Amino acid sequence: MSYSADLLKDQKALVTGASSGIGEAVARHLAQAGAAVVVNYRSEQEDAEKIVQEIRARGGDAIAIGADVSKEEEVNAMFEQMLREFGTIDILVNNAGIQNDASFLDMTLQQWNSVINVNLTGQFLCAREAAKEFMRRGVQPNVSCAAGKIICMSSVHEVIPWAGHVNYAASKGGINLMMRSIAQELAPHKIRVNSIAPGAIKTDINTEAWSSPEEAAELRKLIPSDRIGVPDDVAKAAVWLASDDSDYVTGTTLFIDGGMALYPAFAHGG
Repeated sequence: MSYSADLLKDQKALVTGASSGIGEAVARHLAQAGAAVVVNYRSEQEDAEKIVQEIRARGGDAIAIGADVSKEEEVNAMFEQMLREFGTIDILVNNAGIQNDASFLDMTLQQWNSVINVNLTGQFLCAREAAKEFMRRGVQPNVSCAAGKIICMSSVHEVIPWAGHVNYAASKGGINLMMRSIAQELAPHKIRVNSIAPGAIKTDINTEAWSSPEEAAELRKLIPSDRIGVPDDVAKAAVWLASDDSDYVTGTTLFIDGGMALYPAFAHGG
């Protein structure tokens, strides 16, 4: 995918959980569109630094910053470092997320808290810090129509129940109303807040679901488009939401799922 280098020129972006998978693709695409990018990681420093070097080799600007988004002090330190390095932030992609699965009756409080703390509280902490900087700085007309853009990475499971993954589904359902409430509050300040809800995407976290032809065929039964997505599908949507091309879009969830949220089982015999 190629973009005009002016699309996000002079904009500064932070992508959390960007050392692999969807976050990595988003960081790379934002850089291709002209943004300077912070590649956030929790523990995979070597992977994050490799992504930074590859972005720089292609003429982009990027740095890696480690932080656990579930910890307020680490989030604050990450933003302080970003502001020192880049001066400000224009785009936040709240991508960091984990799974810690168990049946409902067997799920421990630790399993519940670990997922809620990263997937939901982590997005709250990062969005709050980004919004503070957007409010302080205001709109820069030569950079963007908006004072800032926040993109929350959700999931089709913000609307599709998922037995055995109650903590994950609850975190994504929470993202939906958190995002919409923040968008409602910040829209008068020209800050746009939206979500992306991926469906089945080929990443390391879900390799077992698509790695063999048989498993992939079973998964495609849940996807009307009959294709398992790739991280680039999500990243292209993130670039659009970060650009002025979507300036009249806020408080919206964009489903990148090949139709998975259409409940394909009801297509026949309903």
